[in-house]
Amino acid sequence: MSSDSSNTSPANQAIGTMRRPPLSRNIDVSTLVDADKGLIDRSIYTNEEIYGQEMRRIFARNWLFLAHTSQFQKPGDFFTTFMGEDPVLVAMDKQKNIRAYLNSCRHRGVRLCRADEGRTKMFTCTYHGWSFDLAGALQSVPNQDAYPEDFQKENWGLIEVPSLAVYKGLIFGSWDPDAEPLEETLGDMRYYMDAMLDRDPEGTEVVGGVMKWQLEGNWKLAAEQFATDWYHVNMSHASALMVLSPTGKGPKPEVVATPGRQYLSPKGHGAGFPTHPKSRFDAAPVHEYYDYDALRERLGDERVEGPLTTGHATVFPSFSYLPVNGSIRVWHPKGPDKMEVWAWILVDKSMPQEVKDAQRLYNLRTFGPSGIFEADDGENWSEVQAISHGFVTNSVPLNFQMGVGSEREDGVYPGTTSELYSDAAGRSFYRHWATQMNTPAWHETQHKTAEDQAESDQ
Repeated sequence: MSSDSSNTSPANQAIGTMRRPPLSRNIDVSTLVDADKGLIDRSIYTNEEIYGQEMRRIFARNWLFLAHTSQFQKPGDFFTTFMGEDPVLVAMDKQKNIRAYLNSCRHRGVRLCRADEGRTKMFTCTYHGWSFDLAGALQSVPNQDAYPEDFQKENWGLIEVPSLAVYKGLIFGSWDPDAEPLEETLGDMRYYMDAMLDRDPEGTEVVGGVMKWQLEGNWKLAAEQFATDWYHVNMSHASALMVLSPTGKGPKPEVVATPGRQYLSPKGHGAGFPTHPKSRFDAAPVHEYYDYDALRERLGDERVEGPLTTGHATVFPSFSYLPVNGSIRVWHPKGPDKMEVWAWILVDKSMPQEVKDAQRLYNLRTFGPSGIFEADDGENWSEVQAISHGFVTNSVPLNFQMGVGSEREDGVYPGTTSELYSDAAGRSFYRHWATQMNTPAWHETQHKTAEDQAESDQ
């Protein structure tokens, strides 16, 4: 894994250093998020300028999920994705390091690789034929003699994502060359993630490819729900719960009113999980496969009875997962009113093939693009977005007050937690969002430093 955050190649030195006037003003969002009182102005879902600021101050600075290590087996394996709206090419080089580049030819800016994934020895632009190797270096320029004498190919390599890191198979990247180490950014969230990622000593792998679909809704609606919202389950998913219950009448009252906890991070991450034993509704072959006594020895009783069973989680800003069926997903922003969902199915490597197949099918039936739960969630987010552009509607704040004051360190689960039925992690998500939106990002500071230096040289 290439994780050098000090990439100072001539190509990468171009990022953020061009002296140009600001492309857009920055909006003070402090009046739009009152996390203490639990009030959110819904213009944060609809305002074009706020969305543009998110690209600069949220997606250009944070660790973003790119892919899983199991997608790269041999040199030349590649996968194309996005960081915010920036297209990114992830590839394994000849030394078997995984690297990521801006998926844009340095000549005229065409998307260099248009395939979703595959294996290659070279990336060649279909516009004018510039070719780049697996290390991002420019190797071939048709009619190169026509360029000036000072043209040097080493100055025109691909822009590399300067910070790359892996956490238990999950590959994250950041455009910040001095990004805080990924594990420090995750903090206590690692405890909750490990309930899904660390069940098997051999690790995890993805199966079945990547599912992609678009929804009419702001990306934060999905990310925030996965961080905080168990409250919607019994209402929004009532018909799905009836289908899954043995009697066909839905879960028993004690399961509906299950106890549980919700973790909230000062970095915006969140996770919620019930602790009633009958909330564990994996596919039967998956449930029968696990040796829960062995898992208790490996992960501890509290994790097996809580975060491992089921639940929801988000790593700020846009990576979410569901332990119950191995769903991991990214909410790619496509404008203030649209998101594109990319979802993978994660399984333990040691699972027999028939158990992996059962997990894959269970995932498709519940949280695939047409899953009985997924359809409910998409409908809710699209409905929120559909009416949020109304003048009066947009002036009415949204309520995130459930569980105000319930946040505490409970002595059982790491970090600050609240009740399962709470908006605590949602408030924390938006508090961190607002802080970052009002704080200059690395590239803005870098740009200012370059300007100051230029002025001092005059």
